[in-house]
Amino acid sequence: MSLTIREGEPIRFSLASPSPLPPGLLAHTHHVFEQACAGVQSSEPAVNDLHTLSLVGRARTEVDGPWLREQLRGPAIALKVDAAMVTGAMATDGPGLIVTDVDSTFIANEVIEMLAGAAGSEEQVREITSRAMAGELDFAASLRERVATLSGVEQSVFEQAAARVIVHPGARELIGAVHGRGGAFGLVSGGFHEVVDQFAAPLGVDRILANRLEVDDRRLTGRTSGQIIDGAAKTAAVRQWASDLGVELDRVVAMGDGANDLGMMEISGLSVAFCAKPIVLERADAAITVPRLDILIALLGWDAEGVK
Repeated sequence: MSLTIREGEPIRFSLASPSPLPPGLLAHTHHVFEQACAGVQSSEPAVNDLHTLSLVGRARTEVDGPWLREQLRGPAIALKVDAAMVTGAMATDGPGLIVTDVDSTFIANEVIEMLAGAAGSEEQVREITSRAMAGELDFAASLRERVATLSGVEQSVFEQAAARVIVHPGARELIGAVHGRGGAFGLVSGGFHEVVDQFAAPLGVDRILANRLEVDDRRLTGRTSGQIIDGAAKTAAVRQWASDLGVELDRVVAMGDGANDLGMMEISGLSVAFCAKPIVLERADAAITVPRLDILIALLGWDAEGVK
């Protein structure tokens, strides 16, 4: 979202929650939005078991974007209601590309911790992962340290981990919603293709970028193979995929939970903090605090495909 919203520029603000939206929040949201925007239209996007509101209008005058976002989003977050503000083409046309992180975003697990369980290093790896996601450690260095603990583990651990992965609810609905509107869906992961590909392909994910683990004689060597997928690699992938698809960056959604997601979030038209670390929540345009991926459908002002 740009820092300054020009007069006449489209703005959309949306709320979503599994619980009824508080009347005071609804009144505040309408008041602030209608003070800032003309020609306001209101809808309640239909997404299973969610209470929703989506307002769209055009800025009456030039507006300080971060100030308006905080005026609208702050009270919602305080009341544990998920919220998003978007401007420009994203407000009227929605995204042409949605890209999300995988571990603790698209899925409930941290795959490297699952692999480390087979090596007896799960607690050590969990502590390093937590510090890396909070931005306290260099991601590439921390990944090498964690992967080194996997040396000697049998290759069969990939299938065992994939069978235990819990994909967050609403994944299929979110992918179907963006596909139904002509867009694409991608995953960028500091995890590993050997596991991610197994659950992503059946869901219709269009593009995947992840690390690869080196294997020798059917055992992990404790090293990665090829480029390490850190924050810079995720950002580069978002740029490249958008270019390949002919989608402007202001019509890209990037969603994640950790510090290594901030780069791709900052270049995208809508950044979404998903059950995120404080450093990510503070800087994101949108906040999803309930682990349901289909909440993003409502925050875009869309109805879910095939909603009952």
